[in-house]
Amino acid sequence: MASEKVIAQKKALVEEIITSFKKANSVILFEYQGLDVSDMTKLRRELRANNADMKVYKNNLLRRALAELKYDLHDYLIGPKAVAYGEDAILPLKKLADFQKKNEKLVIKAGVVEGKVVSPDKLKELALLPSREGLITMFAGGLISYVRDFAICIDLHCQNLENN
Repeated sequence: MASEKVIAQKKALVEEIITSFKKANSVILFEYQGLDVSDMTKLRRELRANNADMKVYKNNLLRRALAELKYDLHDYLIGPKAVAYGEDAILPLKKLADFQKKNEKLVIKAGVVEGKVVSPDKLKELALLPSREGLITMFAGGLISYVRDFAICIDLHCQNLENN
């Protein structure tokens, strides 16, 4: 039987996982077998540069934390898995997908996005979405044409008033 000290450490790790996942808007499980240390370091740096993080936990600890959070991802916790999570709902997933394009050994398995369990197929779709900043830029670009047209109308109306 494990000592009380070991049990306390494991409980602390489970609490750490729970706290991290509660703060995160997305949690992505992925396989990393075959990636070397330098690849993992590059991925970790890329995630951290974008306000996300990556950790490798034992599956038993993840199972306990996920059970407490009521996320049903137990079928995906077979074999070594890493977890990426972040405050942005899509950004960690996009970074993993970009990294996966360069290195096929990384395999995205499942995740939780904004509190909902998401399948690998749905994660692929979400990875194709533009980032939040990209969506805002697209929205602003769409609005500019209306503002420009409105300004032209006002200018023509003012010119019309001056001529009359």
